[in-house]
Amino acid sequence: MKKILLLPAVTMALLMSLHSCKTGKVIVNREVQTQNDGPMLLGRQTSEQFLKEPYKQWYDEEYNDYQPDEASMKELRKQHLKSYHITVFLGTWCGDSHREFPRLMKILKAADVPDSKLTIIAVNRKKESPNGEEGLYNIQRVPTIIFQKYGKEIGRIIEYPTSGYLEKDMVNILKKDDASVGDLFQKKK
Repeated sequence: MKKILLLPAVTMALLMSLHSCKTGKVIVNREVQTQNDGPMLLGRQTSEQFLKEPYKQWYDEEYNDYQPDEASMKELRKQHLKSYHITVFLGTWCGDSHREFPRLMKILKAADVPDSKLTIIAVNRKKESPNGEEGLYNIQRVPTIIFQKYGKEIGRIIEYPTSGYLEKDMVNILKKDDASVGDLFQKKK
């Protein structure tokens, strides 16, 4: 009798566990219509989304007008920027994101960083994304640009560069990472 009751219970538990293991589908390029802000991008985005209206207007203007500092660009190439993974949290409603994100994209293009090394996540005014990635990275302000190597965060730029130039702050982050790697190989006295 116990075996007869146990079989349906085990079967039900197995089915429930299989159902809970089903992977969720990540929606890319989600756009929502908001009452106060109009169209807004939310969640993971491709860079092509910013070439569409209404985002194209602010994106193109800043991208075309910005001239990266050539000395910093040379240093970014020397520091192997394309060996890092970059995650950007931004708000399509945010003035700081309108300024810094197109500049970042111009810098990445000039440094030949492939799209596969970039994750773009758009958040709402509460700094939330549909999949909750902002919680993993403790996002408080946007834009936040996070640099990672081998899955470990090595630095971030929050809202605006402290030096006044995004590429100069990026060089400083990469140089700190380079210095910390050098420390591992120094001989102890």
